[in-house]
Amino acid sequence: MSEQPPDNITRKCAICGKPQDPALRPFCSKRCADIDLNRWLKEGYAIPGGEPPPDDGGGNGEED
Repeated sequence: MSEQPPDNITRKCAICGKPQDPALRPFCSKRCADIDLNRWLKEGYAIPGGEPPPDDGGGNGEED
């Protein structure tokens, strides 16, 4: 079970670092929320990965 942080801690906006608006968590404003959405839509967020494993040419991966 995760613990909630104390109410006296001010969390910062994920985009600009200003204090969060509780209604727009984790952002401080609609503008920052829109910036984040735009980054997702333009695929600005990605987890770097290596080359995919080579295909063994075995079809759909199920054993016969």
